[in-house]
Amino acid sequence: MSMQSNILSALFIVGNLFFFTVQAQSQPAEPRMSKSDYIEEFKDEAIREMHATGIPSSITLAQGMLESDYGNSPLAKYARNHFGIKCHKGWEGPTFIQDDDEANECFRKYYSAFDSYRDHSEFLMTRDRYAFLFELKHTDYKGWAHGLKQAGYATNPKYGPLLIKIIEENELHKYDHVKKLPENETVAEMKTPKSEKRIEPVAQVSNVRAIDVSDNNIKFVVAKKGDTPESLAERYEMGRWQILKYNDLSKGARLIEGEVVYLQPKRNNAKEEFHTVQQGETVRDISQKYGVKMKTILKLNDLVESDIPTAGQKLKIRKIGVLGSIFTER
Repeated sequence: MSMQSNILSALFIVGNLFFFTVQAQSQPAEPRMSKSDYIEEFKDEAIREMHATGIPSSITLAQGMLESDYGNSPLAKYARNHFGIKCHKGWEGPTFIQDDDEANECFRKYYSAFDSYRDHSEFLMTRDRYAFLFELKHTDYKGWAHGLKQAGYATNPKYGPLLIKIIEENELHKYDHVKKLPENETVAEMKTPKSEKRIEPVAQVSNVRAIDVSDNNIKFVVAKKGDTPESLAERYEMGRWQILKYNDLSKGARLIEGEVVYLQPKRNNAKEEFHTVQQGETVRDISQKYGVKMKTILKLNDLVESDIPTAGQKLKIRKIGVLGSIFTER
């Protein structure tokens, strides 16, 4: 190759490098989500979760804002994980690896940010260390904030005050007083001019079903004649899989009139320590009675799912000393 060809090739390479450098520098930076953008995007979801679970919407929003850097963190952007929840044993969904307290830690990855909000609620409801929080009112955001730190949601010693600061600076506590949103309606759509009188919709009595709360602080309904997992899922805006999972039902299971059907996950422990088996009771019957997961009862008593307990047998339904324990990470 001649010297002239070498010079031309070098000029061509330099020109391309210059072009791509200019192009890269001229690309606009990816816009950051602001505080107000974040609140507007997720406040309705936080309110719906509050009415479904009792977790203050202000707390959910503040945690989402703090943990996700207002939706701008890599974990929020690429894994739609707004609450920093790690994989933990039993997580079967997609994962996202990044450094945190240690290198290459496993975090949960979601198909949407709203799935992250739903999983955050379920995470708090199914960990025994957070159970005491559900004794607080959903308007007691300060109690929840300090309680989350006490229970070990985060290692930052100022986690509680940080949440309170976010709530008060952004007036998130006002969302704790919003009544349940009608289906497909937002907070903005519920606002009406002062000069107009709002006409409250009349509930259809035929569609009203009472939702009760068990001794273990879990919402449930009592199955009526003709109820199915599908019909209850549709009525309470849930997935059919949730009704099945929360009640240890197989895919083809039918509901029996009068049985308890949980609308939230059962706990890992019961409030009582033991249960004496009655004639004909199964492990699932006991699980439904106390609102404690079947797998917990099986594990505590060295049983397998096919085992049938005998009348008079004393079964453990709570880990000894589990209440009041403190953990250090979510």
